[in-house]
Amino acid sequence: MEKQNSKYRWVVFVSVLLTYLLIVSQRTAPGLISDQLMKDFNITASTIGLLASIQFFAYAGLQIPVGILSDRFGPNYFLVIGSLLTGIGTLIYSLASHEVVFLFARLLVGMGDSAIWVNLVLILSQWFKVKEFVGLLGVAGMAGSFGFLLATVPLSAWITFSGWRAPFFTTGILLLLCSVLLYFVLVQKPKKIAWKSTSTTKPKKPREKTLILLRRIFSTRQAWATFFCHFGVVGTYVGFIGSWAVPYGMNVYGLSRSDASQLIMVGLFGALIGAPLTSWVTSRLDSLKRPYVVVHCIVVLCWTSFFIFDGKPPFYLMTILFFIIGFGNGACSLTFAIVRKSFDLKEVGVVSGFANMGGFLSAVLLPGIFGKVLDHFSTSASSVGYHYGFIIPVLFSTLGLMGGLIIVEQRQKVVQTQVN
Repeated sequence: MEKQNSKYRWVVFVSVLLTYLLIVSQRTAPGLISDQLMKDFNITASTIGLLASIQFFAYAGLQIPVGILSDRFGPNYFLVIGSLLTGIGTLIYSLASHEVVFLFARLLVGMGDSAIWVNLVLILSQWFKVKEFVGLLGVAGMAGSFGFLLATVPLSAWITFSGWRAPFFTTGILLLLCSVLLYFVLVQKPKKIAWKSTSTTKPKKPREKTLILLRRIFSTRQAWATFFCHFGVVGTYVGFIGSWAVPYGMNVYGLSRSDASQLIMVGLFGALIGAPLTSWVTSRLDSLKRPYVVVHCIVVLCWTSFFIFDGKPPFYLMTILFFIIGFGNGACSLTFAIVRKSFDLKEVGVVSGFANMGGFLSAVLLPGIFGKVLDHFSTSASSVGYHYGFIIPVLFSTLGLMGGLIIVEQRQKVVQTQVN
């Protein structure tokens, strides 16, 4: 029985997606209790900012090492370890009472989270054919959006009902159970099944040294194209939504905190639609580059619209813009479809890590630079500071568009050669 034709591959898919959904929810969940932590434990605002930053720094910094190790030793154990670390970090967070412990917990969560997406891409590459892979990446992206959605109104209601410790403790336990599930699904069970090899018997080439491999891959146009694609659509969305979206709605439009948080919901709904829809379009057009370039163009136009309207477009237009920007973020799964079609399967992990690092590097840089612009104009309570601040996502998303334009479209013949 071949892996890519077996029914068991769907068990793998569901198990991996469930874990990914829960882990993604923990990227933004702590933001719901920032005020409570500051009040209950006398934690400063700068420390709260550090709690978010340390997780994303760990995530971004470990992408390439995780990719290299996963390519060398396989993705299964790393996905299990990632889930385990995230679960342990979430449990510690739920029991913590000192800022050092909170920081350590978020560091563990960031380290665990860093092992998830790259290995998810690798596992889907191994268990599914190329045509299935593109569509399933869209479904995986949609699962991630559901994870973010879970960490908004549902989790907020749970926290209001029972306090914040119980939800985080429960999520930590669930993640630990997911790590056990993944161990049996990805490691134990496949050992008991005799799989047919889908590759022809060829003499094994000596493995390249890591530095030579990195130099070769990162000197290719395609690797940098995927890096900048992710930098443009993911970083601008995650960076702005995760830091300035709610203050923007409150300060510029006079919304309440709960109403301003609906802007995040609008973006998430866009992402939910963007992931599967763009995957479907690419399969119909038999092209990844053309629809992705269109997505990048639209995202650039959306951020430019904020700037053109002096930071305060009409409310209805602003809502539409958030939806479309979220849609663009949902389409980011095409980055990894391009990686899968462009590189040998043994290199997919490290290139996926490099591309993913681009998105989260942008997400780390944008909030700070945007805040510096607001501070410079000393008027974050009006649209003037935001007007000039929106230059940052315009520039970042333009880099993403440039990445899309330099993609080299891989034709099916090349793909089949790499797979076989």
